[in-house]
Amino acid sequence: MLSKLQSGLGYHFKDSQKLLLALTHSSYAHENSTDEFNERLEFLGDAVLELVISDWLFRQNPGMQEGMLTKRRASLVCEPSLAAIARGVSLGDCLKLGRGESHTGGRERDSLLSDALEAVFGAVYLDGGIEEARGVIERLFQNVSGQSAVMDYKTSLQEILQKNGGESAVYDIIKESGPSHLKEFIAQVSHEGKTLGTGKGRSKKEAEQNAAMSALSAIANQLNFGPSEASMHCGERT
Repeated sequence: MLSKLQSGLGYHFKDSQKLLLALTHSSYAHENSTDEFNERLEFLGDAVLELVISDWLFRQNPGMQEGMLTKRRASLVCEPSLAAIARGVSLGDCLKLGRGESHTGGRERDSLLSDALEAVFGAVYLDGGIEEARGVIERLFQNVSGQSAVMDYKTSLQEILQKNGGESAVYDIIKESGPSHLKEFIAQVSHEGKTLGTGKGRSKKEAEQNAAMSALSAIANQLNFGPSEASMHCGERT
């Protein structure tokens, strides 16, 4: 499995323990009474990813203004996009999860996959340096350089609201439950005091994305569109 993952990344680790650590979720560490899991590498990998993608977009789009560069970067490094890339290299098959997390579909959960991918980027950086990390990230993102790999529902909802001259959407976590390694969050998105949708997730980001998807679905139902089509059409309605 690790060999297949490394082939998908286009990078083979000199120290395989760094890769194993990047793939170790806190639920596994909790069940095995160890403090070794991937959150520190995720923190590092997030910073490496943002630097590489920012530099890449800056070089590829010399005439693009800061606001559009920021928006473009956000669409590329959002949780659903990272999870789609992680699935493309079969990262989920290699995750070291606790029994509960594994039995509840953790290997396919966007939040776990995106976090683990960022941890892998951190591990590549430690193992091979910034240029190796740059090579891995740019190779993986080549397929989404023209458009986001998946729908970023929060961005799509915000675009609709802005096109209609409205205020920004506001997201609130209205409920949090479960033990630390099996958290569930419920997010609510509102606009100008009106609740637009709610969503559940195993991370705050996932819950917010699902809340935005719920809001888009409600808008789409009013206009007979699907959620992904809503972002293309709703801005035309007043």
